[in-house]
Amino acid sequence: MEGGTLDADLALAPGRRVAVLGPSGAGKSTLLDVIAGFRPPLEGHVSWQGRDLTPLGPEARPVSILFQDANLFPHLDLARNLGLALRPDGRRPGPEEIQRIEGALRRVGLDGYARRRPGTLSGGQQSRAALARVLLMARPVLLLDEPFAALGPGLKRDMLGVVREVAAALGALTVLVTHDPEDARAFAQEVVLVADGLVHPPVATEAFFAVPPRAFREYMGL
Repeated sequence: MEGGTLDADLALAPGRRVAVLGPSGAGKSTLLDVIAGFRPPLEGHVSWQGRDLTPLGPEARPVSILFQDANLFPHLDLARNLGLALRPDGRRPGPEEIQRIEGALRRVGLDGYARRRPGTLSGGQQSRAALARVLLMARPVLLLDEPFAALGPGLKRDMLGVVREVAAALGALTVLVTHDPEDARAFAQEVVLVADGLVHPPVATEAFFAVPPRAFREYMGL
């Protein structure tokens, strides 16, 4: 976006997997910030299933967001980190909550890791732990702002597969910001292009790449 304005008029359906593509600075992260409630729109509104979310802060919205930084507290083990999804007041999770946390870790391939601290984990394992936290939050909208950009191609592909499984388990609308068209091809059912100050309406992934919009071709140098 780089100091300009961003116009958006789009509807995204529950349970869909959507990739957001576009040049750096075009406003992809800004779009996610507005949906999540970190940035208010200058005009218009954000709604979900008939409910106006615009006046609500991030904590009150049915939205979870995953950044490139997994945002895990280094001094807390994974049980305590994930417990914050269930007990935002910071109190220690009880026995039933520990069972839920262990189940979420098991679901993302981290069985037995509840007492590990983030600093003892690889980047991919930290990403899996962050996904387990999203699973515990169980919100119907999942936003991902290039969370796997620092991972190698094989591990990134694996993580997108885990995201797909988590999204399916939650029945969540999943919106993935990425610079990599191959991520969109592999993951998304629809593509939203952000370019020239405009958020374009979603297009089925196969149709988008079969006849790419002019702004996308220019961005890719095609």
